[in-house]
Amino acid sequence: MSLLELAGVSKSYVKERGLLGSAKRYAALHPASFSLEAGECLGIVGASGSGKSTLGKLILGLEQPDEGAIRFRGADWLNASAAERHRLRRDLQAVFQNSGDALNPRMNVRQIVAEPLLNYERFTKRELERACLDALEAVGLSAAEAGKLPHQLSGGQQQRLCIARALTLRPKLIVLDEAVSSLDRMLQAQILELLRRLRSEHRLSYLFITHDMKAARHLADRLIVMDHGDIVERLDSLTALESLSHPASRRLLEARLPGHPSGRKRIVEAGLRGAASPCLVHIP
Repeated sequence: MSLLELAGVSKSYVKERGLLGSAKRYAALHPASFSLEAGECLGIVGASGSGKSTLGKLILGLEQPDEGAIRFRGADWLNASAAERHRLRRDLQAVFQNSGDALNPRMNVRQIVAEPLLNYERFTKRELERACLDALEAVGLSAAEAGKLPHQLSGGQQQRLCIARALTLRPKLIVLDEAVSSLDRMLQAQILELLRRLRSEHRLSYLFITHDMKAARHLADRLIVMDHGDIVERLDSLTALESLSHPASRRLLEARLPGHPSGRKRIVEAGLRGAASPCLVHIP
């Protein structure tokens, strides 16, 4: 039995009605089916508007699909009772792109990490403190940060805090929705390496939603490419990344910036000369 299974899941939204026109619907996600196994990282890759974040919201229960089925840990996630949904929720956590918006500015680090624990467990004050400090230590934050407010942390520390909060309940699956996209390359590398280590240590499963093929290559075991609401390509091994052939996949591959500064300088110079698509460079 797969940890997560989607069968024919779709989602559409009503476009804003004009003064004289009737409301129209547009499809954000066409029927999608796939599964994710325990201990696996599945990459969902696509450009803005491809439907990947809509897919993540449906899996997290933040949106309801128009049709289709989602099973999590063998249970019908869409039609579960409130009690069953609460029980399953502890095993399904999320880390989003904008860590600043995901953190309550009035709560300190200790309170933020403790919040999910208090929703599910009974702790003594000492036990709760120990659990919070263990979660912070796991993501490279120290006890000295526990009393700070989110705005007193750097961007990288805020994202580590979001990961610590997601880890506290020892979930089976974490949905990472553009979780490293707002960070600079150095911080991205640090957070990706942290996610790799935590996955190994806790046998976590990840659904890694991103537009960045380089980040997906670093973390994912398998890959799904999305474009305009459709799954357009699947890849069972990231060692074969260059074998992707769909135009949407090739655009994402070619959009990777060169690692060496001289390569990036050439891109900027090409843009200043008015070259077409200066940010798209193929990297062997």
